[in-house]
Amino acid sequence: MGSELQKELDPLENARLQFEEAAQRLKLDPSFVQIIKEPRRATIVKLPVQMDDGTFRVFTGYRVQHSIIRGPAKGGIRYHPDVNLDEIMALAAWMTWKCAVVGIPFGGGKGGIACDPAKMSQGELERLTRRYVADLIDVIGPESDVPAPDVNTNEQTMAWIMDTYSMHARHTVTSVVTGKPLELGGSAGRREATGRGVLFVIREAAKKIGLSLKGAKVVVQGFGNVGSVAADLLVKDGALIVGVSDVKGGVGNPKGLDLPALMGHLSEKKTVAGFPGGTPVEGKKILELPCDILIPAALENQITHVNASHHRRGRERPHDPPGGQDLEQGGRDGHPGYPRELRRRHGLLLRVGPGPPGLFLARARGERTPGAHHGHRVQRRREDGRRAQGLAPGRRLHAGNQARRGRDPAPRGVRLVRTPAPRRT
Repeated sequence: MGSELQKELDPLENARLQFEEAAQRLKLDPSFVQIIKEPRRATIVKLPVQMDDGTFRVFTGYRVQHSIIRGPAKGGIRYHPDVNLDEIMALAAWMTWKCAVVGIPFGGGKGGIACDPAKMSQGELERLTRRYVADLIDVIGPESDVPAPDVNTNEQTMAWIMDTYSMHARHTVTSVVTGKPLELGGSAGRREATGRGVLFVIREAAKKIGLSLKGAKVVVQGFGNVGSVAADLLVKDGALIVGVSDVKGGVGNPKGLDLPALMGHLSEKKTVAGFPGGTPVEGKKILELPCDILIPAALENQITHVNASHHRRGRERPHDPPGGQDLEQGGRDGHPGYPRELRRRHGLLLRVGPGPPGLFLARARGERTPGAHHGHRVQRRREDGRRAQGLAPGRRLHAGNQARRGRDPAPRGVRLVRTPAPRRT
């Protein structure tokens, strides 16, 4: 049992199993399958860093480019004690699939450093980041591999990366990273983008299963950028946050947590643990709290075949393949899980081009719902950015037929968003 569970939790094995299943369904050429299964490049670097007490520590860093066939590799950098090569290879592969499915011109990449940021000072993190970039100066770049924030990294980390890369290039290179501060050329709304995407998916899923978000009980595992933003937006839609957790602990309240007070506690204590507005919840017990919507916004493989019967489905790849199969068969207390066609056919599109970026919910490759038009249209809500786009009131932004009439290189079944640039005055 123990060895089977260990294999089940191996992210690289999971990624390969998922790809093999997809390859069989698509009847891909076996020779192509062998090529695309393996990463193009995997780099390991040893990073000696002077700590604040004058001693030196050597950290291990990784950067994997899974594929650059469609364009530069794209993927985040995470700082976590459990970072290892297999995990980074799996995450890079998933980035390849995601970019290809929605038809954006990037390949898959990922990076990370095995460290514990909670036990390091700001100065130590800066020196570690700059050393990591210096050792990978021939690997990353706007035309080859573009890093982004991930677990325990943020705008400040991206600013250090951009500055270090620019020093070696002898000129400012803002395009070497995404997720950088606005003052350095970052995109408005980038920090909230993933959490807002969770809201969009939940809205559509709720419509599909007839669930009203007003009064719906929500549990959020992982209260970083993604989880906290999603919780805040869901509260504005009328939902109740009944449980949240982070790496240090959790808190629950069946009547709903006071989110502004919780955010204040988080800002002061750097954790949700110990919040006086609820009862403590230990570890993964947060996943078993009674709720209508569960958002696993932490690390991958939180839902396994051992605990899948307790859960409904939340974030991208939070479960292993056996756990995913259990979820397809049903959710908690006999209620069905999220509809299979919804899970397979919807994703997030980041509009790129002139004007501010925007997030759209759109169909991705998968089976068609009987009777549904393949040019599924999604109208973006006015409060979600119409004014930021500089568009006239009532102007629709949608994916589908209009994108198809443009010069869209995306594969069949993928709908990209094309919107006009704001008029200059």
